[in-house]
Amino acid sequence: MGTYARVAGTGSYLPEERLSNQDLVERLAKTGLETSDEWIKTRSGISARHFAAPNELTSDLAVKAAQAALDSAGLSSEQLDLIILATSTPDHLGGFPSTACVVQDKLGAHTGCAAFDVQAVCAGFTYALAIADAFIRAGTYKKVLVIGAETFSRILDFSDRTTCVLFGDGAGAVVLEASSEHGILASALHADGSQRNILCVPGRSVNGGVDGSAFMTMDGQAVFKLAVKVLEQVAHEALEKANLKPEQIDWLVPHQANIRIMESTARKMGMSMDKVIVTVHEHGNTSAASIPLALDVGIRSGQIQRGQHLLLEGVGGGFAWGAVALKY
Repeated sequence: MGTYARVAGTGSYLPEERLSNQDLVERLAKTGLETSDEWIKTRSGISARHFAAPNELTSDLAVKAAQAALDSAGLSSEQLDLIILATSTPDHLGGFPSTACVVQDKLGAHTGCAAFDVQAVCAGFTYALAIADAFIRAGTYKKVLVIGAETFSRILDFSDRTTCVLFGDGAGAVVLEASSEHGILASALHADGSQRNILCVPGRSVNGGVDGSAFMTMDGQAVFKLAVKVLEQVAHEALEKANLKPEQIDWLVPHQANIRIMESTARKMGMSMDKVIVTVHEHGNTSAASIPLALDVGIRSGQIQRGQHLLLEGVGGGFAWGAVALKY
């Protein structure tokens, strides 16, 4: 009998400030940028998003989601062996110390607990889950906290309506435990660095300043085309590894980037949208946080039940993409 990484608990957190499309339209109008609720909804399916307060760090969001996940699992932070945090918006310039280490301290996890960040942008949570699964299957760790947390509002160019209306802030977390019961069944991860320029923050830190732009840039059409293609491929790959067929999946929990991408993926998988957890309308694109946020919403709403099969998938800058098949 093998060892599996089983989901023991989930949690999530959204900053207090909720901005509806109209709220954002009015805010942008003050700077001379024109857009509309209809324009945003039609292109993305987004109706609202949350922005972190000026004094809220990525680690603060992560800690609140993590504590909710620990409570759900019936564990304390002192019982953790490892913390993996997926983020593109770390607390510190250069990404060190890692935000995972900051979270470890704020949670009060014991000092022997390993902690590190993963950077795969919107695919970061699938990468982090796959890493945690490998550690647990190898017997290296038994209790792992996996977090996706972002404060993307800090890297948005509010003079570019094609990007600034799409993203939001938030955090989601999962506690994985070593178990003889089936949990994570398979994962598939890929990247293509030749596509790095279609979604990136092009600036570099040089001698205390920034060489280039510190804001995110995106070629929307190129990202859409690539995302639709690779998400279908990686979904089938993960399912094949798990010996599952699309019709055996109870819930698709995709990265919440754009409702049209999600609809396209479901259609190509032969799945009804009734089997897709959708939070993009309320959360916007929260990058590495979007999958665990959606997972927690699905579980706490009662939609996702124990014993069901789930497929998690995400794609983001790098270009990186991944999928994880699991039994909840």
